[in-house]
Amino acid sequence: MLLTLGTPPSEAETDAWHDVIAAAHLQDVPASVPEPGRTETAGKLRVRSPNARMLHLVWAAPDGSYDGVATLLLPTEQNNRHTAFLDALVVRPEARRRGVGGRLWGAIRAELTADGRSSVSTLLELGGAGEAFVDRLGFGKVLPLAWYVQRVPDANAQLPPARLPDGYRFADWDGVVPDALADEFARAHDVMRDAPAGGMDQQTPRWDAERVRGAARLVDDRGGVILTSVVLATADGAGEGTDRVAAYTELVLRDPSHTRALQYDTVVVPEHRGRGLGRAVKRHLLGTLAERHPGVREISTSVADDNAPMLAVNAALGYRRERPAGIFQAKL
Repeated sequence: MLLTLGTPPSEAETDAWHDVIAAAHLQDVPASVPEPGRTETAGKLRVRSPNARMLHLVWAAPDGSYDGVATLLLPTEQNNRHTAFLDALVVRPEARRRGVGGRLWGAIRAELTADGRSSVSTLLELGGAGEAFVDRLGFGKVLPLAWYVQRVPDANAQLPPARLPDGYRFADWDGVVPDALADEFARAHDVMRDAPAGGMDQQTPRWDAERVRGAARLVDDRGGVILTSVVLATADGAGEGTDRVAAYTELVLRDPSHTRALQYDTVVVPEHRGRGLGRAVKRHLLGTLAERHPGVREISTSVADDNAPMLAVNAALGYRRERPAGIFQAKL
C-alpha cells in the first residue's frame, strides 16, 4: 500500500523508515561504511529543506512495516523549478524483485509530471542494485565521482601543522556563520559555480547571507553538527571588519555520535589560489575536529573524477579512494 508521510512523522513511522534504510545499507554498502544513525533519519523526515518541497513516500507491508521508502526533493527556487533530486529510493532486501521499487517510482514520476519537472537526478553507488534499477528507468550517468576517506588520527599524527602565508589567518566556528562574516562567507560560496557539474540540469544557486545561515541551521535543526574553518585575508593597514574570506572548508556530523564525519565544501576564492590555502584550511580543521569531537575517526568526502585540484589536495592529506559513485539523471 502506498502512503505519504506527513511532517513530522510519528516515532513508529520514523522507526519503520529507519529499519528499511539500515537493512539496505548492510546489503548494499561496504562494511567499512558506518550505518546511518536514527538521529540522521529522523532529522531528514522531520525538518524540511528551506529551498525545496519534500515528498516522503512509503510502500507499506500488510503487517504495517515498510518494504520500501523514497524521498523526492522539489526545488522551489525559480532557476531550478524544472528539475528535482531523488534523495532516496530504497527497498528492503527481502522485499526486492516484487515490484516495490517500480511502484514507488511510478508515484514519483507522477508527482514530477504533475509539478512540471522535466528532469530528475540522484546520487548512487556504482555496480549495485541501485545502478541496475535506474538504468532500466532510463537514467544516465552525468557526473562520475568517488568517495574518499581520511583517517583522522593518522593524519593528525603524520601531517605537519597547517601554515599560512603572510597576510592570512584562520578563523573557526560551530553552527551558523558569525554576522560579521556572513556576506563574505556567502561570496566565497558562490565560487562553487566553477566546480565540475557534468551534464546536470540543476543550476548552482546564488548564495547570500541568509542562504548560508539557513544551510547551517538545517544541519543543527536535524540534530547534526557543522564545523567551519576559514582563511581570512586582511588588506594592509585596514581596520577591523575588513577581513575577506579567501578559503573555507566545512565538516558535518549528521549525528553527534557518529565516528565518521562528512566533508562538505572546500573552496579557495580564485584570486587567492596557488598559495596552498585549500590544503592548509583542511589541515587546520583536522586539528579543530580532534579537539572538539575526539570520537571521530574518519572523514569521508565525494569528489568528481575530473576535479583534479581537489583530488591533489586530498591525496596530499592522506585521503584514500573507498568506492565509486555517480550522479545519474533522467529526462522526463
